[in-house]
Amino acid sequence: MIHATEQEEREFLAEIKDKLTLAIRRIDDAVKQFSDELREKKQYIHEHQSGMDDADMVAAGQSINRMAFTGEAAVARKRKLIKLGQSPYFGRIDFITKDHQRSPVYIGIYSFSDELQRRNLIYDWRAPISSLFYDFELGEASYATPRGLIQGNIALKRQYKIRDGHMEYMIENDLNIHDDLLQKELARSSDDKMKNIVATIQRDQNAVIRNETAQIMVIQGVAGSGKTSIALHRIAFLLYRFRDTISAKDILIISPNKVFADYISNVLPELGEEHIPEMGMEELATELLNKKYRFQTFFDQVSALLEGNDVAFTERIRFKSSFDFLSKLNQYLIYVENNYFTCTDLVVGKITVPASFILGRFTAYFRVPILKRFELVVKEVLTFVRDAAGRKLTGPEKSKIWEAVPGMVRFDNVLDFYKDFYDWIGKPEFFRIDHNLTLEYADVFALIYFRIRLEGITTYTHVKHLLVDEMQDYTPIHYEVLSRVFLCKKTILGDANQAVNPYSASSAETIERVFPQADVIRLYRSYRSTVEITAFAQRILPNPAIIPMERHGQEPVVARFNSTDEEVDAMKQRIARFQTSHNQSFGIICKTLRQAASLFHALKAEGVHLLTSDSVAFEEGVIITTAHLAKGLEFDEVIVPFASATNYHTELDKQMLYIACTRAMHQLTVTYSGNLTGFLSAKGDR
Repeated sequence: MIHATEQEEREFLAEIKDKLTLAIRRIDDAVKQFSDELREKKQYIHEHQSGMDDADMVAAGQSINRMAFTGEAAVARKRKLIKLGQSPYFGRIDFITKDHQRSPVYIGIYSFSDELQRRNLIYDWRAPISSLFYDFELGEASYATPRGLIQGNIALKRQYKIRDGHMEYMIENDLNIHDDLLQKELARSSDDKMKNIVATIQRDQNAVIRNETAQIMVIQGVAGSGKTSIALHRIAFLLYRFRDTISAKDILIISPNKVFADYISNVLPELGEEHIPEMGMEELATELLNKKYRFQTFFDQVSALLEGNDVAFTERIRFKSSFDFLSKLNQYLIYVENNYFTCTDLVVGKITVPASFILGRFTAYFRVPILKRFELVVKEVLTFVRDAAGRKLTGPEKSKIWEAVPGMVRFDNVLDFYKDFYDWIGKPEFFRIDHNLTLEYADVFALIYFRIRLEGITTYTHVKHLLVDEMQDYTPIHYEVLSRVFLCKKTILGDANQAVNPYSASSAETIERVFPQADVIRLYRSYRSTVEITAFAQRILPNPAIIPMERHGQEPVVARFNSTDEEVDAMKQRIARFQTSHNQSFGIICKTLRQAASLFHALKAEGVHLLTSDSVAFEEGVIITTAHLAKGLEFDEVIVPFASATNYHTELDKQMLYIACTRAMHQLTVTYSGNLTGFLSAKGDR
């Protein structure tokens, strides 16, 4: 049936909802049956276990496990059907094949079939035929399948907004179908969780999401380009496409902080996938260092840069964030290999082990990390001495060998080698560690790299796909470590313009030097902010390549006050207005955590939350935080306070101001007292 009119479409929706209700009822009946059978099986085992042999017990246990697994799968399917009941589909295409067969294809988050008629009623957005919806308008079209390319014609294309089972609107086929719905969706209020974008995926985004072949994909996207969302949808697509070989537990997300991890945690479950493991880069570092060292966090490093002006600290960071640093580490390790193992003849009883033999065995194991070779070399020396003496060795003789061979290398631990590296390059002042063995953040991954090269580290072989967000915050040494620890496919994404530490920022080009085989995708269209907000942010950090989505709103306001107290009073009034508005999220984004905490105490009110580096959840309502922690988040309305020339004046400050302003979707206000920061012109002051 064609369902040509809107009334016919509404009748079809009602029919689909009835079928979904029936399917849910069948699942409830099946789950009840499984539950009854499971209870009966357990009761039978309880009553007859004394007469059952081992084989019977194993068979009974397997039967119980099968029943439980089937029941769990049924419950998971029911959850999907309930979700479909709220919004069964969002799009439709009528595809006419070369043999003139016309079939309406309804597209939703999940697939749904009529089991009695054995036909698909709704197609999963990731199914091959669904790509037609994203890639083509009316006219000739084709899609790839395992059997080859299917060609035909799209005769009709529609998009729907169905909420709580009711059709709010239907957009008829025309060239701007995606733009129409996208404008409606972008104009909506923000939520406390990132949402899926299956209904508004654009053609260029679809190409990234459905890329099956890239071993390493680097997504460089401007602020608001949807890069994180695209990456998560790409993961969902890969889980669908390769469901026989990869599951959610095989994927790892490295996210910048717990709040961001919570903010994006909704996307994959919404798409029908299980929760994916995630960890922060510092958690990874702690694991790779065996919890042996304390270290400054990245947040603490940035906070120290913002709060002070330590030139030596900045120079240390700048040097350790360079490819020159990585190159010198490698040169040093080669030098160690050739010069730090000093062999001498070893006399054990009446037997002399020549230095040349020991050195020969040491170099023979060149593929083994240096600090792991000694056990192998010692065993060779033990065999040499035993064969020469023609007898078993005594305890003292063995101890002498075990002590002497490792003693021939200059150092016996990774930290001493790392300290020595700075003496070797003539910059001993570039390494700082306190009496509690607390490292500076810039040293953490360099030390891990030394551990990999000198001791060896077990790779994360269980991870089949690694997703790294905020790529600009990591340096060449980070990526060198990731390349050695994770041997799997990778999706790496970020924006060089949103680096919170300009002294250690990476671009797509930086990452390409570590991963020369990477497919690099650049996204220039920004969807988050209105044209007016995007233009305002361009005054801070110009990027001529950025293409704002043509969505208009209020001009950003730059408001001057006579004092900080006046700024705070104005914010109190704005918060009160927000709490009676239709907006869902309001961000007050400061430069430093000290400023954010002080403002939080001054504004303290119901529904106002302070977001710190220790926070674990993104709260709905009014959030006070720093630009560093707000990265990746978005708000309906944003205030950037204290934007004076004394507060925002360094290159790092400029980055923070840009990040803060680009968090706003619909409304942006910048406040200050004294003189306005030089990063914003006086134009627009009120």
